[in-house]
Amino acid sequence: MKKYILSLAVASLFYTKSDACAWSDPDYEYFNLFTQSIIKDKSYLPFLHNYSSRFYTGYKTSLIPDDNLETWKKYFGNQLNHAEAYDLVYKISMNDLNSLKNGNPSNPLLQKLGSGFYQKYREGIDYLIEAKYLEPYMSINYIESENSFYYDRNVNTKNATALDYDKTIAALTSLYNAARNQEIKQRYGYQLVRLNHYTRNYDASLQAFKTYIEPIKLKGAVYFMALDQMAGAQRGLEMNSDANWNFFQVFMNTKDRKESSFVSMKLSDTASFSNIMKRANTNEEKNMAYFLLGYEDFNNPIPVMEKMYDINPDSEILKVMAVRSINELERSYLPTYYYTDAASGRVSVQRGKTDTKASNDNVADNTTTVVKEEKLSFWQKIVRFFKNLFGGSKSEKTGDEAKADQSDDELFSNPDRIPFYTRTGYYYDQKTQDFLDALEKFTDKTREKSKDEYWQIANAYLKFLKKDYKASSEILNDIKTTNPEYQEEIKRMKVLNDIVSQPKIDAAYEDHLMKDYPEYFVEKPVKKDTATTDDFDYYGEAPSTADFLKDVLANRYFLQGEDGKSFLMNNKLSDLQYNPNSSLVKSVEDFYRKSNKTQFEQQVIAKNMDSVGNIDAFFNTIYGDRSMRLADFEKAKSYYEKAQKFAGIPRVNYDWSEKSGQTITAKQYTPTEYNGFDNISNLVFGHNVWESFQSSDAESMKAENYTDFPFIKSSMNKLELADVLIQLKKIGNGADEKAAKANQLIGNLLYNTSILGYYRELFVMDVDNSNGGKYNFWNTDRKNPYKYYYKNFLDTSYIEPDNFDLAINYYQKALKLSNNKEEKARVLFQMASAEQGKYYQYEAKNQMDYDYSDPKWSEKSDAHQKELDNLRNQKYRTYFAQLKTQYSDTETSKALMGSCSYFSYFMR
Repeated sequence: MKKYILSLAVASLFYTKSDACAWSDPDYEYFNLFTQSIIKDKSYLPFLHNYSSRFYTGYKTSLIPDDNLETWKKYFGNQLNHAEAYDLVYKISMNDLNSLKNGNPSNPLLQKLGSGFYQKYREGIDYLIEAKYLEPYMSINYIESENSFYYDRNVNTKNATALDYDKTIAALTSLYNAARNQEIKQRYGYQLVRLNHYTRNYDASLQAFKTYIEPIKLKGAVYFMALDQMAGAQRGLEMNSDANWNFFQVFMNTKDRKESSFVSMKLSDTASFSNIMKRANTNEEKNMAYFLLGYEDFNNPIPVMEKMYDINPDSEILKVMAVRSINELERSYLPTYYYTDAASGRVSVQRGKTDTKASNDNVADNTTTVVKEEKLSFWQKIVRFFKNLFGGSKSEKTGDEAKADQSDDELFSNPDRIPFYTRTGYYYDQKTQDFLDALEKFTDKTREKSKDEYWQIANAYLKFLKKDYKASSEILNDIKTTNPEYQEEIKRMKVLNDIVSQPKIDAAYEDHLMKDYPEYFVEKPVKKDTATTDDFDYYGEAPSTADFLKDVLANRYFLQGEDGKSFLMNNKLSDLQYNPNSSLVKSVEDFYRKSNKTQFEQQVIAKNMDSVGNIDAFFNTIYGDRSMRLADFEKAKSYYEKAQKFAGIPRVNYDWSEKSGQTITAKQYTPTEYNGFDNISNLVFGHNVWESFQSSDAESMKAENYTDFPFIKSSMNKLELADVLIQLKKIGNGADEKAAKANQLIGNLLYNTSILGYYRELFVMDVDNSNGGKYNFWNTDRKNPYKYYYKNFLDTSYIEPDNFDLAINYYQKALKLSNNKEEKARVLFQMASAEQGKYYQYEAKNQMDYDYSDPKWSEKSDAHQKELDNLRNQKYRTYFAQLKTQYSDTETSKALMGSCSYFSYFMR
């Protein structure tokens, strides 16, 4: 499991990343389609590409060979398997080994090896006994300096200075001289070098290496273990260039010490890799030095890779450089989220994981701007590209949107619906394209020269990124390899080419997906979680090939006008509650009611028709709500009559306990609680006493006089509410004070359930009026703010805007029919409040595009605000003006001036 230490700023290939969310993991922001770890030499796994930690951690540590352990296995005649050798060398205690030496072992492994094992490998066992005695002390003593600001002295109370130095040196020297096996002799020499290093006897450590290591003509694992310690002593003596060179030798000649020796090189010499290059003599050394230079300075690795190619095109470390470059391109071309900010008209890329169960209050905080929305001329270029690539098949009919009349040409030319795979992430620019071209050219050349199939796979993948699926597939089909990791990558890439190149997803192709690629779409049963706290992944599962393919299909359905299928590829049915816009809901319902679903539609898409209680009631509640917002009360009633089995807006409770951790349960509404259908107070027909959404309705709202309307109950469900409105509408057709009051009550309900009203949650599938994305004014005229798919549905809130004229029209009828001046004043104030809603909608659509680098931006901002203020006073204060000039003497106006600050300001 990764240990996440996120840096404040991480340098990338073409830009500096800065995360909007401090908790985001940059290594989860793209689809991992090209598996970095397919390199054959697993010792270089730590040097694969990532941002979230200093070294790559997405692999099992057991993949990297343990040089020391492999040497011991060979010493013991290869009669021990890896686990047995590991236990013997690292886990079995010194006391157990002494028991073996004395002929009475109690450890099961030692008993299995038998009494003759010690006699045969006496020198090795005796060495292990001595090594296990020394090991707890083998750390350097900490010396606090004036620059030290923190040190936990309880971390390791033992260090090498706790040993009797003279006695230990004498014992190790004696054991060294007595040993006959050259490898064991060298191991005692290693202990002498290490002990002197850790006791800060640096000169003695260097001398011990010359005396005890070099004369033994073995340059295996033990030699480089000792060299590593001697280089540390050289660093202590500030012999930085020599130390650096020796750490470089350790890096080059070991498999399990590359990470530590790389760090040691960095600590030893600020110009470490440049100085190494000067000392490199052999091709191997030069090649490795180039690798380290390219790894350290990854701005443009191609020139370094060219030099490495000239030395050895089959070099494993050249593959590491290539896969790092491919990974960098993946991050630019394959971001996990595309996000259209409807409030700013900008195309953005989601940064990091988003908790879809969280509030939608601050949607923009989870995104970072990429590029401004291009002009139509750009889209025309995209259209031409995709017409050439995909052809011009017709879209299927979906819902009542008459989408069957739209050809693919029309869909592609609509800037509201574009193929997400045309867009790269972050800062896609010519430099990125040039790098892709250069890397493709390099892999083209290398695959012709190298015998390793890796280069063919890499070249095919780069052609996939360039959308040349035919060429990519041809390369993949020609590869002959027995490497299982290569085979798996080839298989995956063939699937990618097949699906991404498919212009139309129809029933026949869905059958093909289920027949040939079910593993990418049919979810396997989830095993019971047995992860420990240390294994817990705070970021969820990393994006996978299956996730990418689902996004491709979601985008295809989106382009084809099949919004319901596109939505359900990434969302559950219950998610519609957060953005219940009518056309999408209708498309989802059309899919729900489709009788002849394909196997793919049944097993992959329809599985997200999760439990919302009664599905029919769920849809009819949404439709009824929309009809209420449109003041079509008769239609609303017809929907609500079919929604009486509505089980409540589907929400969940999150509970935490020390014993069971977090538990998630479906919310159970109390008998008197508003659940999306029942328990609506008659205060919904009232008016504000003050504007406070957090206060109870009894504090914020005041009831009107309902004496003439006994059918208005104190608590109603939505069906009853629609019936009340139908009766009020009928009464409102009269010409008396009762008719005036009926129209006022209807106007009140329409205003109170608008974005500005206390009961704004009633007809937008929400449980309360707390702030959130649903209660934002939008500046887009598009019916659908999404451009690619509905993957980020819960990160973007959008519902159809309120029509404040509906409330104003009823208020006008009330104003015309009423003869009561106080009532007229109240009605005018309500009309003025609704008119403010119209202004807020206009203001949201006419935001200034601020350029803070403009030295006159403040001046322009003030001018823009002045223009808006003038327009508001001239066009959107009609009823305030009428109230001021004709009704300022009423008790209603005087009371409003005391409770409404902006009205009081206007009345001055």
